[in-house]
Amino acid sequence: MEQLEIQGGHSLKGSIRISGAKNAALPMLAATLLAQGAFRLRDVPCLEDVNIFIRLLEELGFKCKKEETGALLVDSSGLSSHEAPYELVRMMRASVLVLGPLTAGLGRAKVALPGGCAIGARPIDFHLKGLELMGAKLKLREGYVEVRARRLSGARIYFDIPSVTATENLMMAACLASGVTTLENAAREPEVVALGQMLQQMGAHIKGLGSETVKIEGVRQLSPVDWKIIPDRIETGTYLMAVGAAGGKLVLENTVPSHLDAVLEKLKNAGLVIDILDETTIRVKRRGRLKSVDVKTLPYPGFPTDLQAQIMVLMALAGGLSVITETIFENRFMHVAELRRLGADIRIEGRSAIVRGVSSLAGAPVMATDLRASACLVLAGLAAKGKTVVGGLNHLNRGYENMDEKLCSAGAVMKRVKIEETV
Repeated sequence: MEQLEIQGGHSLKGSIRISGAKNAALPMLAATLLAQGAFRLRDVPCLEDVNIFIRLLEELGFKCKKEETGALLVDSSGLSSHEAPYELVRMMRASVLVLGPLTAGLGRAKVALPGGCAIGARPIDFHLKGLELMGAKLKLREGYVEVRARRLSGARIYFDIPSVTATENLMMAACLASGVTTLENAAREPEVVALGQMLQQMGAHIKGLGSETVKIEGVRQLSPVDWKIIPDRIETGTYLMAVGAAGGKLVLENTVPSHLDAVLEKLKNAGLVIDILDETTIRVKRRGRLKSVDVKTLPYPGFPTDLQAQIMVLMALAGGLSVITETIFENRFMHVAELRRLGADIRIEGRSAIVRGVSSLAGAPVMATDLRASACLVLAGLAAKGKTVVGGLNHLNRGYENMDEKLCSAGAVMKRVKIEETV
């Protein structure tokens, strides 16, 4: 078991390269189920969630190998199973992304129900209803969903709420279905668009990517591709906010500024100086104390829920009062209690956090409860006086590639420390 010891009070400087996006890599790994042969995926981040998904593909009969360049070779020609076991699905909810491709490619799938998670229930009802509309037969038993379909048929599918994973799952399934599938009120996130572009390169016929209506005309066969994962916009946003917490100036490379319009606008309003140097580079610096801004999480292109915890750190240090409203997940304020341990003045009212800025935070032991909460506590540790010890690094390892190393290269002072687990 590891924890991260952070000595606060050190401003950041230099540059950080943004890794490939976890939330793009996972559905793209699932898409390799749709074609037989050798795929090459570049800029795949080295993360625990990605490693679990690779293990799942290997369980299904794939061969996966990392090149010296860092690219991942995925050979899907050995696909021999249609079952995603609970032992792997319980470790990562995104494993449900194999449901659509397996059904479309093999005509059947057996996938463990993922259950709840720390930040909310996140049911897969949209996935199942969509497959039923496409003609699949479903059975729920012994904690698994079993799906069968000789060949899926095109259908009109409306999402009550834009769902990223449901949009991705059903878009993949529709690629090999007969006829045209229309996804209405579809998710518009850059990761969804990137998956669609990869599927188009594989031979899929898809229109409307990035809009609320996506149309997919099914084809008989798709082909493997060589593909680059898009940069992680959430990692980018986290490091932008790290400068807001610690001070200093950073250049973030290998990113896509246009994926962060809502975030950049909010951070500029809070007082950060942000310059877009080119299509892949952002410079950020902090001058003086930040200003309070209100934040409301929304589906893309709104402010992302995955950056709500991080901006709360900035508001905890800003001058004035801010209201942060969470509309996506019902239980995503668990980091508030830990921020209070560091001296933050925050109270919860329903789905809003009322944050009154304080002049400084003070280091203390804290525990991460989920992935983005872990990043939030690292940022708070950068800002706090004295030493902050962050536990629960298993969450951080799921979604940030070498975060401590990247921050240390930019002037932060922190180290991982192994501790013995107590019974």
